[in-house]
Amino acid sequence: MTPDDRSLLDTLRRLTNGFQVSQAIHVAATLGLADLLRDGPRSVDDLAAATGTTASALNRLLRALASVGIFAYVDGRFGQTALSNYLRSDVTASLRAWAMRVGRPDHWRTWGELERSLRSGTSAFRELYGVTAWDWRAAHPEENAIFNAAMTGLSAGMVESIVAAYDFSQIRSIVDVGGGEGALLTAILAANPDMRGIVFDLPHVLPGASDVLQRAGVTDRCELVAGSFFETVPPGADAYILKSIIHDWDDAASVAILRSCRAAVPSTGRLLLVEHVLKPVNEPDPARFSDLNMLVMLGGQERDPDEFARLCANAGFQLSAIIPTASTHSVLEARPV
Repeated sequence: MTPDDRSLLDTLRRLTNGFQVSQAIHVAATLGLADLLRDGPRSVDDLAAATGTTASALNRLLRALASVGIFAYVDGRFGQTALSNYLRSDVTASLRAWAMRVGRPDHWRTWGELERSLRSGTSAFRELYGVTAWDWRAAHPEENAIFNAAMTGLSAGMVESIVAAYDFSQIRSIVDVGGGEGALLTAILAANPDMRGIVFDLPHVLPGASDVLQRAGVTDRCELVAGSFFETVPPGADAYILKSIIHDWDDAASVAILRSCRAAVPSTGRLLLVEHVLKPVNEPDPARFSDLNMLVMLGGQERDPDEFARLCANAGFQLSAIIPTASTHSVLEARPV
């Protein structure tokens, strides 16, 4: 076996065992280890007492994570690294809630049924649980809270890049369709003091948005409206923005959502989609694995520019621009036709 062969095998082995790293990060996030190390390094015994774990087992977890750059072992104690800092719950763009989310039993079990989705072409989650992931979370408040916090954390990592990349200055009113806890809209409003907005989402989602709006100081310019974007959205705004919404759905459902927006948007308005835009095949692209996640969890998909253009055309819009941002997402602008 040549050195190149060994290198290839090592790479394939590392990729194959990636689930072990993911689960270890999930457990560290659930235990709140990064928060416990906020003020400096601590001993394993101290951390074990604080988390209700066995010191010897926790030591093995921390050493494993330190081997991939998450936490560091120095002089008998463990401390933060640049990576583990983003597992703290109090930092901007924290990934703690996302790490907690991806290791939850429903998510873990569903990804274990990837082959089922490949054979059926539909969501393994729905086949396993008998309902959509949205309906299941609505009936499980704890899981819904973790999911919403995860979405807010992911949004915090990209909202600044969205606000910087797109010119919102001519927009006086905007509806964040499927806006979750309002992280994106609060950032847009904060950067555009003459703008008013609406966070529009399902009733069980909106309670978390009140605190976000309050902390951002935009409650006087933003209201919360409950409803389903399959039925109707608040009419008459200058712009309608949907972040990471369309990728949740197949083409038929996506067109239905966009048609609801088309019925609400005036002829001079605009539609803004914030989504992954797939790169050509063979190029490195994390969105390709997000595409699989959409398949198994929701039956949705990521799309390339041509696929977005067709969706827009079928809903009465013309895709007019794709604006890259500093994040992994782009802003797709469409105009009514």
